Parts: sequence; C-alpha cells; structure tokens
Amino acid sequence: MNWLEQVTILDLLVKGFIIGIVVSAPLGPVGVLCIQRTLNKGRWFGFVTGLGAALSDIIYSLITGYGMSFMDELIIKHQTFLQIVGSIMLLAFGIYTFRSNPVKALRPVSGKRGSYLHNFITAFFVTLSNPLIIFLFVGLFARFSFVMPGSPVGFQLVGYLAIILGALTWWFSITYFVNKVRNHFNVRGIWVLNRVIGIIVIVASIIGLLLALLGNSIY
Repeated sequence: MNWLEQVTILDLLVKGFIIGIVVSAPLGPVGVLCIQRTLNKGRWFGFVTGLGAALSDIIYSLITGYGMSFMDELIIKHQTFLQIVGSIMLLAFGIYTFRSNPVKALRPVSGKRGSYLHNFITAFFVTLSNPLIIFLFVGLFARFSFVMPGSPVGFQLVGYLAIILGALTWWFSITYFVNKVRNHFNVRGIWVLNRVIGIIVIVASIIGLLLALLGNSIY
C-alpha cells in the first residue's frame, strides 16, 4: 500500500494543523516575547511576533519533511516503529516543557513600540536561531506519519499550509486570550499556562504511544 492509498486531504489537514499548534504552543523565548508584546504594545504587535515565528517554523518543517522524504522506503516499512519513537520524543518534549520556567526568558521591555515589520523580523530570527526545533518536527512527522514520499505537489502544499494554519491559529488565539485578561495576567500566568501546555503534550504523547504499541491510531 503506497502513501496515497493511506491518506486523504482531510487527514493531511488535520495532521498538519495539529503539528502547527504543537510546535507553536510551548512558551519558549518567542512565546514569552509574544505575550510581553501583547501586554505592553498591543495585541497585533504580539500577533505579528507570532507570524515571524510561524515563518521560521515552516522553513524548518520544509527542511525536516524533505530531508525525511529521502528515507521514504524505510519510513513506510517501519511506520509503527517510527510512530513509537515519535511519541517518545514528544513525551520527552512535554516533560521538558512542563519542567521549564519560561519566566526566565522575560526580557526588559523596550520603551519603543517599533514597527510591525521590526517586531516580525526580530521574532523570525529569534526562532530561526534555534535549529533544535528540527528534532521536534522529526518527532511530530514520525508520530503523525506526515512525510509524503511520492505524493503530488498539491498534497504537499496542503500539508504545509495546514501547518501554517495551525501555527497562526495558535498565535491568534493566545494573543486574543492574553489581551482579554491583560489586567489579570502576570508572571505566574505565564508559568501556569506553560505547565498546562506541557501536561497536554504529555497526555497526548502517552495516548499516542499506547495506540502505536497496540497497532492502532486515532490520527
């Protein structure tokens, strides 16, 4: 059974959307920067910061996807094993997220707003400076069997656009939420939000691991 017989456009959209959210959600330096700018400069400055991070993420997702596509036969033959490995990598990432303290990434707030373009570019390069995100993409692509060996360009385009859509949905939602509760959102709020995200990733990865071991999958 080839790749095209195992996947539909809807599968690709759902998987890509989830990958985009999972990659964006943990509150690393860019996530904290996005929240800071939302609180201090306004919601759209925070959202533009997320856009910069999303552009960097899609570059790394393309590098990961096309790098893994050279191993298409290996991936197809060992799909279940790779899903297990991907789930373990996501579990480790969830534990790391839960235990990390994003407050340490807080930076002194600049008195100047700067332009939207400036906020976009700085977020882009901050995210791009962390190539370790490729390992997260490898784990996600393996877990969701997202690599597309031999697929039409249109399928690939849909998959990567879904990743962008997931990332933008996250940044739009988080800036909306922070802006709405700005009078009650503080340093502890950042810490709690990051722990909640970590727990969600841990639970999802454990469920995925158990399903992979049983030879089943919900995604």
